Amino acid sequence: MMSDATLKGYKGRALEVLKRFSMRVWSEAVVKTTRGDFKGVILPRAENDDDRHIVLKLATGYNIGIEVDTVQDMQETNFKEIHYKIPEREFPTSPEKRSVKLLGTGGTIASRLDYRTGAVIPAFSPGELYGAVPELADICNLSTEKLFAVFSENMGPEQYKVLAQAIGEEIKKGTHGIVIGHGTDTMHHTAAALTFMVQNSPIPIVMVGSQRSSDRPSSDAALNLIHATKTAAESDIAEVMVCMFGPTSDEYGLLHRGTRVRKMHSSYRSTFRTIGDIPLAMVNRREITPLRQDYNRRRDDRNVTVTPVFEERVTILYYYPNMNPDIIDAMVDLGYKGIVIAGTGLGHVNKLVYPAIKRAVAKGVAIYMTVQTLWGYVHMFVYDTGRDLMNMGIIPAENMLPEVAYIKLGWALGQTSDLDKVKEIMLTPVNGEITEREPYNGYLVYQGGIPEVEEFIKTFHK
Repeated sequence: MMSDATLKGYKGRALEVLKRFSMRVWSEAVVKTTRGDFKGVILPRAENDDDRHIVLKLATGYNIGIEVDTVQDMQETNFKEIHYKIPEREFPTSPEKRSVKLLGTGGTIASRLDYRTGAVIPAFSPGELYGAVPELADICNLSTEKLFAVFSENMGPEQYKVLAQAIGEEIKKGTHGIVIGHGTDTMHHTAAALTFMVQNSPIPIVMVGSQRSSDRPSSDAALNLIHATKTAAESDIAEVMVCMFGPTSDEYGLLHRGTRVRKMHSSYRSTFRTIGDIPLAMVNRREITPLRQDYNRRRDDRNVTVTPVFEERVTILYYYPNMNPDIIDAMVDLGYKGIVIAGTGLGHVNKLVYPAIKRAVAKGVAIYMTVQTLWGYVHMFVYDTGRDLMNMGIIPAENMLPEVAYIKLGWALGQTSDLDKVKEIMLTPVNGEITEREPYNGYLVYQGGIPEVEEFIKTFHK
């Protein structure tokens, strides 16, 4: 009979089944079930997991859960206890290579799996990263600093300000490029915040993350990190950028401007898209290919303007039919100083909320209109609805994305409470958040199933 010590994390019915067949964690096993036979390595379970499944890592690298009530027989074919740890090797440096600083916020660019909790533990020291992604040593002299260890949904103004200040300090030290490891869910918010807080940078500032953690065979972590590091070390694009997969394949990454990028899919590796424009560049292991020329270029000086301020009493309201005025009144009563509305069509809301908008404006609340369509401009002068809203004091935010307008309004109100000055800051472009026009190829959303679309995508990469 196997001891509980050899069956890490298993309990209840799952533990009973493993003991019945004398199985151990890390056994290579053949498991016969009512749903077919499976072959793989029995993995430990996390402490908080249920007792109804046995977890098997298949030869493909994917994990599956086998329901214990379906198990008919289990046979051990081999046993080798595994300790998941990224090998740490001294990161080689060379005076011929540029220096890159990796600032960590909590993303899992390189990682190992902690089977006690089931959590992914990030590898972060230069030695760990070199052990996980040795190609980095061919690109730059890498140093790292962990600023935070938070999930991206917990990133906010406090972190934005610390991050902006850290970037400014690195620039003054003479660092040639900066990479920021960040969770993907709110990466576009942080990219916008850094674009406004860190202006006139002489070096690339590249945000990078991974949609799939490093222990998965389909992980994009290593390649994203290679692309981002290459961009930071070699690119002449001195802006805040997001570097993630272009297509879902491993062919190339895209560099997106920090004010025009958005996460557009919950799980695709190609989740990030430039909205209302085209990306800055393509990057692969060999080269960086600009897609446009109107970008800020790398310089040899160490001059940068860092303005790490943010008024936290700012919010986004996503308009929906039958929105009631008490929502806006509640924001005002709670002391909010700014509201960004993601309106319908060209920038509209229903008449029911008009009185609340008037009350908010009368109390000095800055209200800006964006469009929930994401693509396109606010045009509030076309219909009487829009004209009425502008007469009440709502200001059109051109073609700023709602999240970007929210970040910029917080940054603007962090500098001044003078609403005329806030308006001047909001409507003066910093770096692409407002554009004079959206190019014809800045809006490409194809409808699957249509014959001509299906014919076209057969010749293109998914």
